[in-house]
Amino acid sequence: MKRREFTSLLTLSTLGFTMTSLKQLSNWSSQLQKTKPIPVLFIGHGNPMNAIEENQFVAGFRNIAQTLPEIQAILVVSAHWLTKGTAVTAMQHPRTIHDFGGFPKALFEQQYPAPGSPELASDIRNLITSTLILEDHEWGLDHGTWTVLKHLYPDAKIPVVQFSIDYQLSLEQHFELATQLQTLRERGVLIIGSGNIVHNLRAVDFSRINEIGYGYDWAKESRKFVNDQINTRNFKALLDLTNAPAALKMAVPTTDHYIPLIYSLGLSNAADEIQLFNDALLAGSLSMTSLRIG
Repeated sequence: MKRREFTSLLTLSTLGFTMTSLKQLSNWSSQLQKTKPIPVLFIGHGNPMNAIEENQFVAGFRNIAQTLPEIQAILVVSAHWLTKGTAVTAMQHPRTIHDFGGFPKALFEQQYPAPGSPELASDIRNLITSTLILEDHEWGLDHGTWTVLKHLYPDAKIPVVQFSIDYQLSLEQHFELATQLQTLRERGVLIIGSGNIVHNLRAVDFSRINEIGYGYDWAKESRKFVNDQINTRNFKALLDLTNAPAALKMAVPTTDHYIPLIYSLGLSNAADEIQLFNDALLAGSLSMTSLRIG
């Protein structure tokens, strides 16, 4: 991420926060019928153009949607909302954010007019005990959210809330935050982490940008290492980038796109089956690997 873009995100993160008194909290999720745990997703969202293109990854999004049960709401942890402190969107009608540049007009014309859920935002504030959760009324749905949801739930009828990434927290702290949200899975809430595991934009080979399966040796090694830890449920190894293999440090030069994976893993339980899909490298230094947990 460029420094100017990062600074812009920090500026946005300070706007629009409001505090709701405890007396006003509705405990929305407790009023819903208890369900079997809803699966958790991690989506490798990739290029924003996936919102309007047809390719094997878009087909993968649609196919996994067909395996999901009926849900009441969606909570997304997107790589593209970095904040100082942790926030949830709490507006009734979140805007569609086109947080990118240099793409065709058709992409900027895309809208995802899903409703928000102030009630779910209030519930999340109650569930998280380790840190203060702020309510945000300015952000909306960034492209880490809507470019994926357009394929998972094209009707845009289900309420959507975003959960920000506090860039000050360690991976262990993000994992712990996720565990505090697990009860939402039993109240009809689909929780999605949206990022990319191998995500080194500086190393992208633009001459082979559309060559699916092409990856540098360190990207291949990183993909295998992470997949092995996931399949053996050795999540702890993925929380320590300092002592991680050198290849993974190349794959994760910044943690913004990696942290959503940590949230998805933190929401799993021992009984959950983990399924990999869209598990391919792209353009040398990117991966589209995605997970269905549960």
